[in-house]
Amino acid sequence: MEWEILMTEQVEKFLDALYGADRSTHSLVNQAILILERNGPGEGRPLVDSITASQLSNMKELRPPSAGRTEVRILFVFDPWRSAVLLVAGDKSGQWNRWYRQAIPEAEELYALYLKERLGDVADERD
Repeated sequence: MEWEILMTEQVEKFLDALYGADRSTHSLVNQAILILERNGPGEGRPLVDSITASQLSNMKELRPPSAGRTEVRILFVFDPWRSAVLLVAGDKSGQWNRWYRQAIPEAEELYALYLKERLGDVADERD
């Protein structure tokens, strides 16, 4: 059974910009997302790795291959509803640790908002 892929507006904008700048890498990123959709939490290194610096124990990063000099990373979480929620995407080349210091708190905040909205939708369905 495939996992649903959800993405934040930030990820959508990043992927749109990547398509304009580097179509080969964009294609590789899309292939990685499709693998994630098919394999879910069963996918591991080198494509998926855990993020240990997050307050969320289930935060992971998608590590797609690159056709150029980029090092695309997408921080994501598997939610309780069988979805992979792609939270923050970026190119960490040249800023290895700094990228994580900025992206992890942003991803945590976006996931908290997502859960609040999703749980609100679930509660609305029950009413």
